[in-house]
Amino acid sequence: MPDVPPIATGNAGLDRILRGGLPANRLYLLEGAPGSGKTTLALQFLLEGVRNGERALYITLSETKEELGVVAESHGWSIGDFAVFELSAADAVLGEGRAQSILYSWEMELGETIKLIEAEVERVQPTRVVFDSLSEMRLLAQDPLRYRRQVLALKQFFAGRNITVLLVDDLTATADGSDTHLHSLCHGVLTLERLTLDFGAARRRLQVQKLRGVDFVAGYHDFAIRTGGLDLYPRLVAAEHHAPFVGDPIESGVVELDAMLHGGPLRGTSTLITGPAGTGKTTIALQYLHAACERGEHAVLYEFDERVGTLLARARAFNLDIQKHLDSGLLTVEQIDPAELSPGEFTQRVRRQVEDDAARMVVIDSLAGYLAAMPQEQQLILQLHELLSYLNQQGVVTFLINPQEGAFEPTRTSFSVSPIVDAVLMLRFFEAEGRIRKAISAVKNRAGGHEDAIREFRIDTQGVRVGAPLVAFRGVLSGTPEYTGERTPLMEDRARGA
Repeated sequence: MPDVPPIATGNAGLDRILRGGLPANRLYLLEGAPGSGKTTLALQFLLEGVRNGERALYITLSETKEELGVVAESHGWSIGDFAVFELSAADAVLGEGRAQSILYSWEMELGETIKLIEAEVERVQPTRVVFDSLSEMRLLAQDPLRYRRQVLALKQFFAGRNITVLLVDDLTATADGSDTHLHSLCHGVLTLERLTLDFGAARRRLQVQKLRGVDFVAGYHDFAIRTGGLDLYPRLVAAEHHAPFVGDPIESGVVELDAMLHGGPLRGTSTLITGPAGTGKTTIALQYLHAACERGEHAVLYEFDERVGTLLARARAFNLDIQKHLDSGLLTVEQIDPAELSPGEFTQRVRRQVEDDAARMVVIDSLAGYLAAMPQEQQLILQLHELLSYLNQQGVVTFLINPQEGAFEPTRTSFSVSPIVDAVLMLRFFEAEGRIRKAISAVKNRAGGHEDAIREFRIDTQGVRVGAPLVAFRGVLSGTPEYTGERTPLMEDRARGA
């Protein structure tokens, strides 16, 4: 059988999943529970045909033409752009000169209903057809065997007529919510799901169950219904997005901090900054962001935990003028609403910054906020790993902020991402001479060498400062240090580099 050219579905995200679109002149099943977005996607499919100068037909057994028009208008569309053939539950008498929308009694024989549909198709001569929905056909047939025979008859009717057909099924008429026999009749099956969470907005996702002859992107793909249609976020496959880049080190502007990673993190790597709350994790990330913008690079910060206003005030207090970079557009700070985001949408936001706006540095603050935003997702660490792999292959420098529980006792975290990152900077509190101090160490750098020293550091009006190795202490990383030396190595108020 020769290759069949694909046609666009009207949804750019779905076309990417399908590697270009649906093979033309085939029969497809679009299934999903009520409220999952089937009608919206079906309308996008027809309107794409209209934009291409094709004739399109919407056959509705479940919704009235008025109801269909309301859905279309909510997205700024008009159903006047294509033909609508309506079979309603309202009783009416068939007239000889029937209009485009026909009201008919459900008591009529299923065979006669099919004949009416076939006659309308012959009259309109469409190249795209949506049949909504198969559940009403099941009710009319009353017998599973008769129902499947009629669906097969429809398939044979459309075969050879150069028509691409979407059969819509709301899954309400089957006991287990599926129809494997129907799947076998169709060239492809698209399944939409609507998931109700314990808190926050419902999550929706799409899966291509089958598509003969097409190497589509398998798995679940998150989407949201917004004005203008389905905003679909194809599952990220990092291996498909490699871009050439030079893996040179990037500097923070603090010589001693860069020296801890032998020049700084390399492009195309991810760095985890971990430690208890208040140790300065976000401020260190801001130092790298500020330096990137000073070099003229575009950087982006995804803020899950802290308000942007508080972040800006803190940066000013520590001598980091990031407001000018926000004003120039070199720095983008996105405040994430933790109750409204799916993993797929977050990944798509990152991709748009990298691919459309050429972002060279990405900071996620924090991983705890990322996990809290999507508490019922089952594979977040795997999705994060794929996102980091994608950013690495794009030559982007990524920083992940990981808050740990505990401040003055041994710290712990409820999850571990250190195996999937390239470098780790660890921050700790320690006590000396009745004062709370901070320590920093590089404990991992798979992309190159790193110091094995534990250094004191401070964040004040002079900015981020890194001091000498804490050779007079032991037990700093455990959170219970013991001071054994003199006071001299400790940092006091002095100018940078003094």
